[in-house]
Amino acid sequence: MRTTSEAPLVAPATSGNLTDCVVDAARNAPERTAVRRKGPDGRWQDVTAAQFLTDVTTVAKGLLAAGVRPGDRVGLMSRTRYEWTVTDVAVWFAGAVTVPVYETSSAEQVAWILSDAAAVACIVETTANAGTVAGLRGRLPQLRDVWTLDSGALEDLRAAGRDVLDSELEERRRAVRPGDPATVIYTSGTTGRPKGCVLEHRHFLDLVRNADAAIADVTRAPGATTLVFLPLAHVFARFVQVLCLGCGIPLGHTPDTKDLVADLGTFRPTFLLAVPRVFQKVYNSAEQGAAAGGPMKARIFAAAAATAVEHSRARDGAGPGVLLRARHAVFDRLVYAKLRARLGGRLQYAISGGAPMGERLAHFFRGAGLVVLEGYGLTETAAPLAVNRPARIKIGTVGVPLPGVDVAVAADGEVLVRGINVFAEYLHAPEATAAAFRDGWFLTGDLGELDDEGFLRITGRKKEILVTAGGKNVAPAPLEDQLRAHPLISQAVVVGDQRPYVACLLSLDPDMLPVWGANHGKPGLDVATARRDADVLAELQRAVDAANASVSRAESIRRFRVLGDDLTVDNGFLTPSLKVKRDAVLTAHGAEVEALYGAP
Repeated sequence: MRTTSEAPLVAPATSGNLTDCVVDAARNAPERTAVRRKGPDGRWQDVTAAQFLTDVTTVAKGLLAAGVRPGDRVGLMSRTRYEWTVTDVAVWFAGAVTVPVYETSSAEQVAWILSDAAAVACIVETTANAGTVAGLRGRLPQLRDVWTLDSGALEDLRAAGRDVLDSELEERRRAVRPGDPATVIYTSGTTGRPKGCVLEHRHFLDLVRNADAAIADVTRAPGATTLVFLPLAHVFARFVQVLCLGCGIPLGHTPDTKDLVADLGTFRPTFLLAVPRVFQKVYNSAEQGAAAGGPMKARIFAAAAATAVEHSRARDGAGPGVLLRARHAVFDRLVYAKLRARLGGRLQYAISGGAPMGERLAHFFRGAGLVVLEGYGLTETAAPLAVNRPARIKIGTVGVPLPGVDVAVAADGEVLVRGINVFAEYLHAPEATAAAFRDGWFLTGDLGELDDEGFLRITGRKKEILVTAGGKNVAPAPLEDQLRAHPLISQAVVVGDQRPYVACLLSLDPDMLPVWGANHGKPGLDVATARRDADVLAELQRAVDAANASVSRAESIRRFRVLGDDLTVDNGFLTPSLKVKRDAVLTAHGAEVEALYGAP
């Protein structure tokens, strides 16, 4: 078994909890900006550390007045917004445990999470969310209170807590220790029922402090700020929220990704948290936008993209030569500067996780002036367990372990982890907890490789390995990732388990399809027409051929089918963290799969 590790840079917490950073910030720098929130006029307003503490404590007093006790679990079902962060921290001040619920969850998922967690209260965002919970009352006997943010929940809680003494709240807050639960986050559930992952205050405290030390170029840069748009119900975004509060980094929220580009332009963050699909969308949009400007602009963008990749690759070797530097400077004025301006103009780093990122895409962005630090983690590891560092990058990997984390790769290729960030248990599931560990190592279920310098490369999911009828093992993830890089393709699901050859289901990107159609003499192109259009199918075949070039013939995709609808969170084929629910797709589209193995 191959292993690698990094010693902690910050000693483990022996006292205190996650609320301390909010109290300390208000005491030490009360006028410093803690959060920036968008006002009714669309402008960003600074919330000082002192004001944020007041916002949190007044809500926390309301929770005490409502009878929330130490260790009680409180559901939180909302999009990413300022009130999410206030409520989350207020729950911690009350000595309770936050249970995030995606606002896109079905009634059955909501019922399972709130019942399994035995939540005594729930804060929801909309009246529709409240209606969902109300319809489940008969299945949630322990649930007492439901407050709705859009109906003045926080104001109601503040009013209810007016008579709660500061000393009473402070006593409750101080009683929380590092080893007490902070949150129960339910796994995304690509297969089976989600499990409640119990994460303690120490997991976030220790990981944030060590991550801050490891990537200080990002977190301690002058004027550092970030805008969170991923769901705060996801552990990755939650980690960044705690990182910002703990490091004094002003934090903003974008509830709707449709507003992201506009918000980036006005908020102007210095670093960003995202998934690879976001970067691919940015690239595809820029590429198709250039194509819409005519052949000359399309050629300029293509040359600029190739130069950015070449420049980035050269930085990993002897460095770019004189001619490459000159060409890069020209394209910086023509292309890269405009792209950076669209992202706010101050963005230097992006932290990518949740899925593998293509090497060419990462090289493009670094060459264009935005360094993407790809990382890797799971709910069970409080988000990141490994990440590339600004001064220690190897594109194509997820970096080296964070300080205090040990990583190993078992004989069968499975990635194992232990350290400061590994979760305590699955709630009410001792057998599942025991099965998740071997000799003190957490079994991630992911396959990977460690190189001689300690960099980790993720190669696939252990449970998703396909074995063809000919006995060939095929990892679908690398092929799927390459296919999703094409502007026409939204999602790809590679199939072939116990089949004579590998094949694929594709869904088209409804946002990019009209743009591509307009650029190819097919204005108004929609999915129903495109999935049978000869030019579209030929373009998809070229994408498949390009992906096949990276694998052996036995692993290559022989046939593909285009689905009539995209795979989305709303239709149940993606998790809220945008992972494909493979079993659900194969069940719902069984006829399409069978057609892949029928007569041509």
